[in-house]
Amino acid sequence: MTVQPELAGVSFAAHLAGFGDRTAIRTKNQSVSYGELARRVEDMARSFGPARRLIALEAENSLPSLVVYLAALSSGNPLLILPTGGGTAAETLIAAYDPDIVVRASNGEAVLDIRREETRHELHPELALLLSTSGSTGSPKLVRLSAESVQANASAIAQYLHLRPDDTAATTLPLSYCYGMSVVNSHLLVGASLALTDLSVVDPCFWEMARTEKVTSFAAVPYTFDLLERVGFEHMDLPGLRYITQAGGWLDPDRVRSYAELGRRQGWDLFVMYGQTEATARMAYLPPDLAAEHPHAIGVAVPGGSFRLEPVPGLEDYELVYTGPNVMLGYAERPEDLALGRVTTELHTGDLARCGLSGLYEITGRRSRFVKIVGLRVNLGQVERLLADLGLTAAAAGSDDFVVAAVEGGGDLALVAKTLAQDLGLPRSAIQLHPVKSVPRLANGKPDYPAVLALASQKAERARGTATASEPAAHPADVRTIFAEVLEQEDVADSDAFVSLGGDSLSYVAASVRLERALGYLPQGWHLMPVCELVPARHNPRNRRATATAKPADQRTGRTSRSWYRRMLAPMETGIVLRAIAIIFIVSTHIGFFHWEGTAHVLLAVAGYNFARFQLTGTRRARLRRQLRSVARIVVPSVAVICFAFAVTDTYTWANVFLLNPLLGPEGWTDSSRFWFIEILVHILLGLAALLAIPAADRAQRRWPWGFALALIAVDLPLLFDLVDSRYPGQGPVLWLFGLGWAAAASRTLWQRAAVTAIALLTIPESFDDQYRSATILVGFLILLWLPTLTVPRGLHRLTALLASASLYIYVTHWLVYPLLDPAHKGLSVIASLAAGVVYWAAATRAMALVEKWLRKRQTPKPEIHARTAAHV
Repeated sequence: MTVQPELAGVSFAAHLAGFGDRTAIRTKNQSVSYGELARRVEDMARSFGPARRLIALEAENSLPSLVVYLAALSSGNPLLILPTGGGTAAETLIAAYDPDIVVRASNGEAVLDIRREETRHELHPELALLLSTSGSTGSPKLVRLSAESVQANASAIAQYLHLRPDDTAATTLPLSYCYGMSVVNSHLLVGASLALTDLSVVDPCFWEMARTEKVTSFAAVPYTFDLLERVGFEHMDLPGLRYITQAGGWLDPDRVRSYAELGRRQGWDLFVMYGQTEATARMAYLPPDLAAEHPHAIGVAVPGGSFRLEPVPGLEDYELVYTGPNVMLGYAERPEDLALGRVTTELHTGDLARCGLSGLYEITGRRSRFVKIVGLRVNLGQVERLLADLGLTAAAAGSDDFVVAAVEGGGDLALVAKTLAQDLGLPRSAIQLHPVKSVPRLANGKPDYPAVLALASQKAERARGTATASEPAAHPADVRTIFAEVLEQEDVADSDAFVSLGGDSLSYVAASVRLERALGYLPQGWHLMPVCELVPARHNPRNRRATATAKPADQRTGRTSRSWYRRMLAPMETGIVLRAIAIIFIVSTHIGFFHWEGTAHVLLAVAGYNFARFQLTGTRRARLRRQLRSVARIVVPSVAVICFAFAVTDTYTWANVFLLNPLLGPEGWTDSSRFWFIEILVHILLGLAALLAIPAADRAQRRWPWGFALALIAVDLPLLFDLVDSRYPGQGPVLWLFGLGWAAAASRTLWQRAAVTAIALLTIPESFDDQYRSATILVGFLILLWLPTLTVPRGLHRLTALLASASLYIYVTHWLVYPLLDPAHKGLSVIASLAAGVVYWAAATRAMALVEKWLRKRQTPKPEIHARTAAHV
């Protein structure tokens, strides 16, 4: 059946030229006006031919894909959206629906595979789009959308978001996903711009693009917010940002409230939304001014739509039913269904809901066995059918994080899981398969799904991760292994980052060295990146481009001075190198091997630098737990040594045992002052933990991270300039040094680093009468501030990392080690002190890890099933 294109096209796609020279698309390399975009769309539409045909598009976030998408909508050719990247799911849809034209991207161009000149399908005049339900699951069941539905939903979204022509949205979601598609539709409807990109929000280039292109909005799913916290989004300067939209799954109410308040402080709005592909993306939105007060709600119906609650037989709850012009025509399960007109006038969402006194709707549960993972709705019954097709008896359960299945028998479950993930269109890490002798069942013979879900907490599966024998070295599974071993964590997922797992400065060194060996390089800010983003150098696009363009200067030998340099020397993080050098200088000075003071104070600045990097992310409660855990990892091994020293010598007092000598001990420098560094560092960390537990202080730190660090410096200046007497024995005030390190980590711009440099030049020379000590502190701090890495011979990398990791333990033990040796052999005493500290570090960290693991097991509750509210698109 053929109709005139102008009668079937989507209005906004057919009238792009009306916005003239306004910028429609911004990419890394070009800007395209609405007029130019309209010409490209018209040219592409002509290439489809005069007859109306079924077109399949492997959609990407690229200009060629967008042109094909708009050309199909404007010309009235029904468009079947295939999953990005092809694969089994795309081939299944192509085989099931036999499209007349298949469009794929190749070398940055859209390549049309015209399979026939005349369609063999009967296509209903209203049919415009065919989408997989809630994203790609590989199922041939599709949602049939009309041109009217696409236009109406774009208009409703533009209305409640108050979109305007000067808006620019970043394409943070794929075009193949109905949520990402709705961003494109609503912005092009009003003449706004799209910053077309496939960059992840963890990529610094994305935020550089956002600032350069003056991005006013971006769309986020729950996983996006995990990434935003890890890249320090709350500290970013994005003056153009006007709002963030959230959909694609259930977002924790605490996080909704937190981001709503963050937006209120920084001048942007958070729009929490709800929808399904069956409603062309959006059905409800929560007005931003109500988000903090009603974080559990999905809000009110979009303009033009309405909700009603329908009783569910056998349940006390009510099902949410939606009516509006954006409701689908119906489903398609075979090519013959493409001829059908409207068979659906209202949408039974399958979600249980209630309406509060405020008129806001809230989802309370789900009617059927579906879970939402990374925005894709997965039918657990379909999971069991797919496993049955592979000859396996299984029962599947799941959460909004993963699918878990109990599979009878054995076999290569890693390969089965990989196949299942591809068929469902899910990340491999979202699939857990557990071998069992028989599927857990209830007394009535039905599968015991709570017992199946409880398998997810088993140690064996978590330890094994998702790696397979065929995976390359330094795959994310190997990164998970590194994090699991360094941090003594059994549950490391692709979305986890070093900081979110509780990593701190004590474990950072070991993790960074192992990662550099595994990946071949160490990405800047890796401690904030999720596991899935930590890929080997050979898989990193930038490294591949650099390798491809590099040419040897000497074709005869293939060697250059640069290649020799790279073989012999390699960069190492400045903080690690400073810790290693400082502990050598500290021990050598105390023993008298040589005399060089000031490096302990450099370590205080390094401590502040690391505190700002590792201890300021996450919710207030989670952050407080992490901060106290880090303090405990300093206190426990230190007090153990001090207690031993107190028992076997007459040098120390009870004040030392309780780390209170700076406050209760004698004034001035005495032998009991030897542990001053540990004592003062613990005092600072505990004081900051208490301060940041106060909501007002926490908000101030999040809103003004750099200014907060400067405030710490200012608090200590009266002590520094002798306006107030210091109680710290012989060491003077030191909080300002910790604050300087914090300010160095918080400095994001050149002028901020310049300002911190000026502060250091004004304050550090006044810290001590000894100019050499002051010079050491100043040079060490400026290196920390301006040089993220230092070049170190490769042969010394492991030794440097070892000394840096054990620096705290060396500091507390060397006071007891070197007096046992011949005073005449000072060099030997230094080596012995360093070695003893390393041995103590290895033993103590292992012992503390075992204790922490035992405590976690005792505190872990028995597995229970918690009802999760329904995820929404």
